[in-house]
Amino acid sequence: MRVFIFLLLLLSVWPANAWANQSILILGDSLSAGYGISKEESWPALLQQRLEQSGLPWRVVNASISGDTTHGGLSRLPGTLAREKPGIVILGLGANDGLRGLRLQDTARNLDRMTLLAQESGARVLLLGIQLPYNYGPAYREKFSAIYGKIAQQRHAALVPFFLRGVAETRAMMQPDGLHPTAAAQPAILENIWRELYPLLRK
Repeated sequence: MRVFIFLLLLLSVWPANAWANQSILILGDSLSAGYGISKEESWPALLQQRLEQSGLPWRVVNASISGDTTHGGLSRLPGTLAREKPGIVILGLGANDGLRGLRLQDTARNLDRMTLLAQESGARVLLLGIQLPYNYGPAYREKFSAIYGKIAQQRHAALVPFFLRGVAETRAMMQPDGLHPTAAAQPAILENIWRELYPLLRK
């Protein structure tokens, strides 16, 4: 009886969100939404499989939308954080900002604000860096790519410098548009992300 009463008392003081924050929120664009392939083949779906196979009690919530920008992500993030209460947030936005030639300072400000909002909600953040095609010129490409590293350093967030590394450079791994990875490339993308994500899962 005493043990039963102790368990009841323990449950009564246990944080209400103790289990709720075992979710990983992915906020991205078409590169995370599985554009041109089935959702079951996308790297977020493969991530969920990896977590289950590893016996890690995390649930993947993929809130990625094809065509989304950092501005759109920032507008969606507060409500999504309130609803999902994630323990980890993976930010995979910015590619469409770059492809549209949007102002670098706006992209940086939006990504920084999203990182801060996620951290203030109690989540750990992993930034997925991206590189633009060579035809955008070296100056713009370098300044764009540097945004992710600067934010990660300033906000003490985890970082994958280029999450399409080894994929974007391989023509056979890209769809005919040259912008979106094939289904066969998704495991390689997951490996790039997993190396930086795994330590966050163990904290």
